[in-house]
Amino acid sequence: MNDPTPSGHPKELLLPTDIEGFDSLAELALDMRSSWNHATDPVWRKLDPELWALTRNPWVVLQTVSREKLQGVLADPAFRKSLDALVQTRRNAGEAPAWFQQTHPHAQLNCVAYFSMEYMLSEALPIYSGGLGNVAGDQLKAASDLGIPVIGVGLLYQQGYFRQEIDKDGMQQARFPYNDPGQLPITPLRKPDGEWLRLEIALPGYSVWLRAWQAQVGRVKLYLLDSNDAANYPAHRGITSELYGGGPELRLKQEMLLGIGGWRLLQALGIQPEVCHLNEGHAAFAVLERACSFMQTNGQPFDVALAVTRAGNLFTTHTAVAAGFDRFAPALIEQYLGGYAEQKLGITRHDLLVLGRQNPNDASEPFNMAYLAIRGSGAVNGVSSLHGRVSRHLFAPLFPRWPVDEVPVRHVTNGVHMPTWDSAAADVLWTEACGKDRWLDGSGTLEQDMRRVSDARLWEFRTAASASLVDYARERLSRQLTVSGAPPEAIVEAKHLFDCNTLTLGFARRFASYKRPNLLLHDPERLLRLLANPQRPVQLIIAGKAHPADLTGQALIQQWIHFIRRPAARPHVIFLSDYDMNLTEHLVQGVDVWLNTPRRPWEACGTSGMKVLVNGGINLSELDGWWAEAYTPEVGWALGDGQEHDDDLAWDAAEAEALYDLLEREVIPEFYTRDEQGIPGAWVARMRESMAQLTPRYSANRAVREYTEQYYLPAASAYLARAAGQGALGAQLVEMRHTLEQDWTALRFGEVKLDSVDGQHVFEIQLYLDDVDPDTVRVELYANGVDGTPSVRVAMQRVRQLVGAANGYAYHAAVPASRPATDYTARLIPYHDSLAVPLEDAHILWQR
Repeated sequence: MNDPTPSGHPKELLLPTDIEGFDSLAELALDMRSSWNHATDPVWRKLDPELWALTRNPWVVLQTVSREKLQGVLADPAFRKSLDALVQTRRNAGEAPAWFQQTHPHAQLNCVAYFSMEYMLSEALPIYSGGLGNVAGDQLKAASDLGIPVIGVGLLYQQGYFRQEIDKDGMQQARFPYNDPGQLPITPLRKPDGEWLRLEIALPGYSVWLRAWQAQVGRVKLYLLDSNDAANYPAHRGITSELYGGGPELRLKQEMLLGIGGWRLLQALGIQPEVCHLNEGHAAFAVLERACSFMQTNGQPFDVALAVTRAGNLFTTHTAVAAGFDRFAPALIEQYLGGYAEQKLGITRHDLLVLGRQNPNDASEPFNMAYLAIRGSGAVNGVSSLHGRVSRHLFAPLFPRWPVDEVPVRHVTNGVHMPTWDSAAADVLWTEACGKDRWLDGSGTLEQDMRRVSDARLWEFRTAASASLVDYARERLSRQLTVSGAPPEAIVEAKHLFDCNTLTLGFARRFASYKRPNLLLHDPERLLRLLANPQRPVQLIIAGKAHPADLTGQALIQQWIHFIRRPAARPHVIFLSDYDMNLTEHLVQGVDVWLNTPRRPWEACGTSGMKVLVNGGINLSELDGWWAEAYTPEVGWALGDGQEHDDDLAWDAAEAEALYDLLEREVIPEFYTRDEQGIPGAWVARMRESMAQLTPRYSANRAVREYTEQYYLPAASAYLARAAGQGALGAQLVEMRHTLEQDWTALRFGEVKLDSVDGQHVFEIQLYLDDVDPDTVRVELYANGVDGTPSVRVAMQRVRQLVGAANGYAYHAAVPASRPATDYTARLIPYHDSLAVPLEDAHILWQR
């Protein structure tokens, strides 16, 4: 691999690199490990405490501080000793064997390329919108902690996602500040000769040049591409200007740069991943470029190259409704990718469109990026147990005649990177109880250890967290009001709002209709009575953005603002604008209860509530996403009946009333019922169980270990097996599939014989295979599951060839007679020990 130099920043000539010790500061400042390992915080605080508090961006602090200040600080022997120790610790951490090296020392896995449209790593690198970026960023951090050989690939947005202001009418206003690359903790990628690494991507009639950058995330590198290159036309320089902005054409260009450009970047760097992890369908074009690269290297046609490379691709879907998938008009795909298909992939434009369609012959059907990802991957997963089930229904049309529970979508429930989201006080508490490396091995005694923490210690920890949140909320709200031009008396009032001894509820997420952010506003007068109860008051913090094109979501924000501005509500509810990572950290560290009210089953997972676990917050959530599998009565509260409902408005009204009842009758009384020491015993017990049971289960380290062992390692082995001998196994599988495609309609079942003896049903079934090799098919007895049990699949054995039949055989199997024989039917499916059925071949023939 041509390892790019980590230096060479555009502003390097302006930096005081001649000062002894500066290089050590730069090494620490450019490693985003500081966003979750806070050992270096005192360094930046010493250089510029005010700027550090405002930005939490070490690279900005280092560039902004004066030369004189740097020289003075670096001349301090104690500071230099501490700095040298931090640098050495960082290097040692990067070289020491971690979980992966210790657990899988002989693995064939050397590199996983993780593709994502967004990454939430730190406020210092604002290239994220919300949940998808949260998952991507936390998984990179966990991979670093665990030593898993992952590299990230994404886009560098000049403006990123919009910043939010609330105007005097309560309307959201979108602002797009420029992300100056010189102030971001990234470095340009350069070739060994010092030239900036640039890539050329051909679009219809012109080329787009991409610049390449590197962010260091502990052990993990994140590579970012941007089109803001001087060689590009002005319009093309803006392709990577805004995350999720513009129309379909801009989105298509961005996804081409991510998938095709991202894979070419890896090739230019000499990186050859065994595994490619597609975090959502945005990155699916990487499937095509990976196959293209294999074609060029091994001289194979596209279908063989795809059969080989897809074994090493994993597609993670985060979408819970069909309308959420990226879909493009066929004409747009032909315009931008038609030439690529014909000249690079050697396939027709029609064949390209088929990869993204359910019906290959429907010329009007849009091109679905999720379908492309499925047809180019060796495994597909959802992000919670419920979402896996939902996804099987969504993708069932691609697998006609297959039972829904056999649609090839499994799940890995998301987790969050606990060291990122825990407060300093929470870190101390967990370290006292469970040790410093508590999240890493997954086999510790966290649950038992946390249960030994006393009520007094837990409640002391929680009350301190509440006080810290109140201080932060007052400061942020007063600053927000000042910027918006609020009257001086409102700003003064903001500095005295809220009370750290009052029950604090938090609701913060994207404002979209399905998330029902205004469920609490269903009956404003009842909500006011709950909030303003003089004996048991409640305070509520709201935050969240609506997409600039989502007028309905913006109207939901305005409703909250109008409610909050009522004199009776103002002391009890605040809306903190510009919901970002920094605000999220403070909220999840300080709220007592985290509310989540999506319309089931539209929340694929929902990681925000996981972040409060480590900090002692308790969840009150709809039984959707992760909470549907996490909830038990001792760890929190559940909304809903765990079912889907068609009449949205009627059900919303019913759940709003249930939410008020739950708060009024259970949550609020439990918080305020105290013993003689002032401790709410039942509340602390619930809090302890939530921390003990759920925090380890919903850690990103657990999720990434599952990805590694259930997907990455098998995918690496499968890909290497198919790639051997220039793709010989891939070619064999393609040939087998072509034969089955040609001959499948000629296959038929013959006579069925049944005997029920000795408590068994004994089936013998005749099958005529025409020209199909009997070793390339599998015959099974199948019965649907009953009362929630899995379906039954029993392989039938080929026992003899039928007399006088050229390719006819008898198959035999016995099953327990505990179920009626009529429950069972035979079926025929493709078979090869290296073929994923039905993901790679969905043929199926039922006997009845």
